[in-house]
Amino acid sequence: MNKTVPTMLVIAPHPDDSILGAGGTMARFVSRNGRVVVLTIAAHRPPLYTDDVFRMTVEEAQNAHAVIGVSKSLFLNIPAQSLPKMDHHELNQAILQVLDQENPGIVLMPYFDRHCDHRAVFESAMVATRPTKGSGGIPVIAAYEVLSSTFNNAPHIEPNFTPNWIVEIGDFIDIKLKALQCCESQIGPIPHPRSCEAISALALFRGSQVGMTYGEGFHIIRMVAPPEMLT
Repeated sequence: MNKTVPTMLVIAPHPDDSILGAGGTMARFVSRNGRVVVLTIAAHRPPLYTDDVFRMTVEEAQNAHAVIGVSKSLFLNIPAQSLPKMDHHELNQAILQVLDQENPGIVLMPYFDRHCDHRAVFESAMVATRPTKGSGGIPVIAAYEVLSSTFNNAPHIEPNFTPNWIVEIGDFIDIKLKALQCCESQIGPIPHPRSCEAISALALFRGSQVGMTYGEGFHIIRMVAPPEMLT
């Protein structure tokens, strides 16, 4: 790997989550000569899904990543909704291995939300990204929201997603929606929460919160980046 090229690692519980939560930010990063790696943990495979569905959803994700300009797509292919049953250290180690290989400057992970797989990935990603190697660790670590999962947390009982970092994606919303349309099996017509209209509306709302057109919201977990990295 060319370490002079900044790398963003997006850790996704399922094949469509990276696009839903960070598709515009990924496209923006690529447009500025950044390198994006997506690590997808779980897959739609037996026993809950058929092998045909598994192959289809992986192909959809690969096509979506191509639209965004993702440099590398990695799939662990662990059966969906089985992550909470795994030995915690195994998932920790799988994520840590990718971190060591890719040496990212930015890591985006799913928020701790209603979906059991999202929670398991969040827990392991937090362990894997601990600053144990000196120099403050990874410069930027943040959590993204996923429509129909993150906003289903019980208000005031479970943690609610409150973004403290908005990335402007006005020039990239069309790319995000085009990538999303590749995930045909996972989206639906309005009022489906994962419709193009709903995703556009969320991006418009997030942008409006900080005076932008379209935005993607993140919750910063840790930032030790020097100011010049953010310019």
